[in-house]
Amino acid sequence: MTHLPDSPHLPGVPDAHAAAARLAQLYEQLTPARLAQLDDYYAPEARFKDPFNDVQGVPAIRAIFAHMFESLEQPRFVVTQHVAQGQQAFLQWEFHFRMKRWRAQVPQCIHGGTLVHFDAQGRVTLHRDYWDTAEELYEKLPVLGRLMRWLRQAGSTPLPPSPSPPC
Repeated sequence: MTHLPDSPHLPGVPDAHAAAARLAQLYEQLTPARLAQLDDYYAPEARFKDPFNDVQGVPAIRAIFAHMFESLEQPRFVVTQHVAQGQQAFLQWEFHFRMKRWRAQVPQCIHGGTLVHFDAQGRVTLHRDYWDTAEELYEKLPVLGRLMRWLRQAGSTPLPPSPSPPC
């Protein structure tokens, strides 16, 4: 994991670099058993938003991660870098998993990023995930994938294709 230097720590302002590193370690070591520890990382009324969810509060956030473990085989995050400044950080990640019900033998990988805001104790108050559902998920599905690839091609500027980053 790489990062850019954080600004000098100011009294009363959380050390966003340390909080981001701590959060990255949680994500990379996340298991169903560790979900009980989310209270240590998220403020009680934290908001979590991704392409499928928009919830508030640690119990709702815990439910999202629990559903991930129930729905997918071997889900795991790899945080590839993070940057921190002030009371916020951005984590770039890869999400590795296998589907339980469809093509279970095929490893999947989603590239994305998470913007987090921290409170004075270094706990997350806002967790906002950014990733392209069309490219990273829908294009991999049989019927919908064909349509999504066609839409992407129809709306894109004709340039030579660029290679996808390896997972």
